[in-house]
Amino acid sequence: MTAGHSFLATTDHCPFMPVFGPPALMIERGAGTEVFDTDGRRYLDFLSGIAVVSLGHANPVVADAIAAQARQLVHVSNFFANPVATEAAIAVDRLLTAATGRAGQVFFTNSGAEANECAIKLARRHGDGDRHTVVSALGSFHGRTLATLAATGQPAKHAPFAPMPEGFVHVPWGDVDALTAAVDTSTAAVMLESIQGEGGVIPAPEGYLAAARRLCDEVGALLIIDEVQTGFARTGTWFGFEHAGISPDVVTLAKAMGNGMPVGACWAPTEVAAAFRPGDHGSTYSGTALATAAVTAVISEMERIDAPATARRQGHRLSTALAEVHGIASVRGAGLLLGAVLDGVAAADVTRVALQHGLIVNAVAADTIRLAPPLTVSDAEIDEAVAILANSIHEVSTGGDA
Repeated sequence: MTAGHSFLATTDHCPFMPVFGPPALMIERGAGTEVFDTDGRRYLDFLSGIAVVSLGHANPVVADAIAAQARQLVHVSNFFANPVATEAAIAVDRLLTAATGRAGQVFFTNSGAEANECAIKLARRHGDGDRHTVVSALGSFHGRTLATLAATGQPAKHAPFAPMPEGFVHVPWGDVDALTAAVDTSTAAVMLESIQGEGGVIPAPEGYLAAARRLCDEVGALLIIDEVQTGFARTGTWFGFEHAGISPDVVTLAKAMGNGMPVGACWAPTEVAAAFRPGDHGSTYSGTALATAAVTAVISEMERIDAPATARRQGHRLSTALAEVHGIASVRGAGLLLGAVLDGVAAADVTRVALQHGLIVNAVAADTIRLAPPLTVSDAEIDEAVAILANSIHEVSTGGDA
C-alpha cells in the first residue's frame, strides 16, 4: 500500500482484518476502464473489480440513480414494500423469464454468497425434509459463508474451518458419469456455474449443463445455476446458461447487477419459490431502495447499449488479439470473461509486472490470467492492454529484458 498519505499517520496498525493480504494499490477514483491511485497514476482495469463494474467505473447513469435515491429513501424494513425494489425485481424477473420461459420471483441479497445461501435453503425447503444433499463441482466457487463454502469445490479452502456443514457432495467438473453417480433421490439440488470463474475461467463442456438438467428432472431435484460472475451480459448473453439452451430452477446473481453497489439476488420460477413460507428466510437489507435503484439503472443502461452484443463484439476483439501474443498458449471463456493460458511462465509473475506497467488483471490459476474488463471497454483500450500484457510476458520470460 502506498504510504505518505495523511490519514495513514493517524494509526499505528492496519485497520483491516488480514483476509486479503497486503493491498497492491490504494485506488481513489475511476472513470470507465481507467482507475487512478492516490499518487495520480493511471491503470487500465481489466478485472472490473472482479467482473463487477461492467458498465465502467463511476458510470454516470448508475451514479445519478444512486445519488437521487439517497436523497429520497434509502431503506425501510421488509414489513413494507417500496416501489424501487419492486421495479428492480420486475426488471430482473423480466430478463430471466425471457431466458428461461418461466415467470418467477426474486429475493434480493447483499452479495453473491448470500444469493447462493438463499438458493441452498430454498432447495432444501423444496425437498420438504426428504432431500437435503447439494451436488456441486470440484473447482467451483459459490461463496464464503459456511454453507456456500461447503458447496465450493475447493477442499483447501475448507480445511481451516472444518468441520464443514453436512450434505454437500463434490464431483469432477464436466464429468457427466460422475454427476450421474452422485445424483439420486436424496439430492435437493445440483449447483453449477456456466463458467467456473474462480476455478480458472473454464466453461462448462458441451452438453454438461443439459445433462445436469436431465438428471435433475429424473430424480426431482432442482438445478441451481450460479451466475454471480457470468450474469448480466458478461459472456455475450444475458446469462451464461443461455449458451447451453437450458432452463434452470434457481438462478443466483450479484456482481454486475449493481455495478459496484453491494447487491445480489436469488431468482426462482414462481412454483419453485412457493416452497418458501413467511419466516423461512430474510435479510435486513433485502430490497433496500438504494441498492435496487442501482439494479434498475444497470439493467436499463445495459439494454440501451445492447450489452450482450457489446460483450460479444469486444470479447472477440480481445480474444483474437490475445491468441496472437507470444507466450499465450490458448484463450478460453466467452464474451468478456476470458482466461489467457500462459506457456511456461507463472501467471502471478506476469500480473505483478503488468500492474507495474499500468494494467490490472489477476492470476486465477498458476498458468492462467483472467481478463474481465468493463463491457464498455474501447478498441483502443483493448489494444493498449494486450500490448502491456505481451510486454509483461516477454519481460518475465526473459528475466527482465523487456
